[in-house]
Amino acid sequence: MRPIREIMVNKRLLIDSSGEDYLTATLVHPAYKIGEVIIIASWGGGWEHVSASLRKRCPTWDEMCMMKDIFWEEEECVVQYHPPRSEYINCHPYCLHLWKKTGCSFETPPKWI
Repeated sequence: MRPIREIMVNKRLLIDSSGEDYLTATLVHPAYKIGEVIIIASWGGGWEHVSASLRKRCPTWDEMCMMKDIFWEEEECVVQYHPPRSEYINCHPYCLHLWKKTGCSFETPPKWI
């Protein structure tokens, strides 16, 4: 994850609230109204996490790529989990999450596959 100081001053975020291990924000982008894309980020408990939600639809691939670019470095790998159904937590129907275990790198498949 990018340094928190760098994230906090990113001009693509309007920070609503923040604490020792989290922030809530709105995306600032010419294609969206302020408040249209809600972001929650956290970096405690051994995990880095960002969620993005909209009122009437799930974020697109490009929107999630924008979240990844705001919060993580270009060469960091983050994932969107699809856990077992018994572990689902769904507090918002149009919210997607990005995750990375703190201090770890994900192995990615070979490029030839």
